[in-house]
Amino acid sequence: MSPAEEERSLPLPERWPRASKFALSACAAAVAELVTFPLDLTKTRLQIQGEAAVRRNGAAAGQAAPYRGMLRTAAGIVQEEGVGKLWQGATPAVYRHIVYSGVRMVTYEHLRDSVLGRAENERFPLWKAVVGGMSAGAIGQFFASPTDLVKVQMQMEGKRKLEGKPLRFRGVHHAFLKILSEGGIRGLWAGWVPNVQRAALVNMGDLTTYDSVKHFLLLNTPLVDNSVTHSVSSACSGLVAAVLGTPADVVKTRIMNQPRDKQGRGLLYKSSMDCLIQTVQGEGFMSLYKGFIPTWMRMAPWSLVFWLTYEQIRKMCGVSSF
Repeated sequence: MSPAEEERSLPLPERWPRASKFALSACAAAVAELVTFPLDLTKTRLQIQGEAAVRRNGAAAGQAAPYRGMLRTAAGIVQEEGVGKLWQGATPAVYRHIVYSGVRMVTYEHLRDSVLGRAENERFPLWKAVVGGMSAGAIGQFFASPTDLVKVQMQMEGKRKLEGKPLRFRGVHHAFLKILSEGGIRGLWAGWVPNVQRAALVNMGDLTTYDSVKHFLLLNTPLVDNSVTHSVSSACSGLVAAVLGTPADVVKTRIMNQPRDKQGRGLLYKSSMDCLIQTVQGEGFMSLYKGFIPTWMRMAPWSLVFWLTYEQIRKMCGVSSF
């Protein structure tokens, strides 16, 4: 058998390992995103609530809404907009995770196994895991930033309708085209800096924690590489990711949702640092943790669903455990 024939006879995961891992992680992320999306919508609405810059600029004149906690916000969406609105923006969110999760998972494994060099005994120093996790998250999020922008803006459409404002978009593709026509290519990457910052922090919590906890358990406890180990590791990763990522997530959401001029420049914030300063000065430091509970409540089951699904899909397709 010739080398070319031998290569064609190999299973797909062996012939195209990175493409296969990209597809598997994208499938697992899509499942996790759809299951936990209502919590993401609730979190986004909480992060916009009581925005000091909006009050100062008079953009919400006559339409101030009383503060709502997580449960009242979710219940209000159902009562005022309908149950289906809990999944408003789910389509671009799935698009985002196909790109984001696919790129970050492939990048992290490549950095871990080839660039940073994991030891033969499976030990991987924490500092290397931190560098790999932050780098993979930043790269993945940069490529996925346009889909995240569309997701955030579509999540706010129901609120605009209740306030008597005209809807901005007819659907996902119209949103992409409208943002592109108004702000050009750069407009699709509005808010990418805090977005990438958040993703780096989240993945320092998610990828780094999951990988470190999993291999610590395998090397230092009687646990084996099964669903129990995956569940414990994912629970830890979800909590750490929420703590590290929520402040940057608040800044990212506000920058992406702010009104813009014809040149695509934000009317409320000049940069992510300006948004951070205005938020802390106008609403206090803890405003950076608006939406923390739904963020954590979403990240915990998201991590659990994603990692369990991802590990099982890899096993079924003959790909080694993460």
